[in-house]
Amino acid sequence: MIDKSVGDILEIVDEISPFDLQDSWDNSGLIVGKKDKLFSNIYLSLDLDTELIDSVEDGSLFIVHHPLIFGGLKSLDFDTYPAKLIQKIIKKDISVIAMHTNFDKTHLNRYVLEEILGYKVSEIDGYLAYFDLGKEFDEFVNEVAKKLSLDSFRVVKGSNFIKSAALCTGSGASLLSSLRADLLLTGDLKYHEALSAKIEKKSVIDIGHFESEIYFAKCLKKALQTKGINGIIKNSKNPFNIIVSKDSIR
Repeated sequence: MIDKSVGDILEIVDEISPFDLQDSWDNSGLIVGKKDKLFSNIYLSLDLDTELIDSVEDGSLFIVHHPLIFGGLKSLDFDTYPAKLIQKIIKKDISVIAMHTNFDKTHLNRYVLEEILGYKVSEIDGYLAYFDLGKEFDEFVNEVAKKLSLDSFRVVKGSNFIKSAALCTGSGASLLSSLRADLLLTGDLKYHEALSAKIEKKSVIDIGHFESEIYFAKCLKKALQTKGINGIIKNSKNPFNIIVSKDSIR
């Protein structure tokens, strides 16, 4: 048993990345639990899923990126998401804290750009982490695929040479209209967003939502260690299967 309460940890992570920075539509903070409750271990994950909840001991604390509850729940049908997970969480006396848009702004975009891709941030503007590139588009695409271990991905090639770029982990294609760079790295690119980018000669590399944010746990673990807290990385799994051939699915 750790000698801190859920409320103590809530205060610590608020110091790391203030919850006041979250967007109005977000629901970061304490999602399930009581502030005065003690807990056994802290687990860090992008999301929660059935297998992950089943794998930890009763009385654990999860700190996740995506809030399990976004809007008001009108009912709890335990055969559906998220109620099915909420039921398991309550039965196992598990507490859940979410750090979402606040952590994107203060930590995650910078971490992925600098620690994973190896580029220095030149400017942070909201969710966009800008950096100087100065490379051929095709060369950079191959580099990103290797560093993020991407087997498949989609691109929009707006120009052959990229002077500057920006990263937004998760789903950031809606920021294309305000982009002040030649290229955007993000996930969840939609067809009409791609069409608009192509016409406006803006390049996009769709690096995936899960694939770009799976580094949340590593990033938060590093931040917690500066506060003397040891979090255990135990990530959820990508809900997508990737079909690599007719006879092989992984």
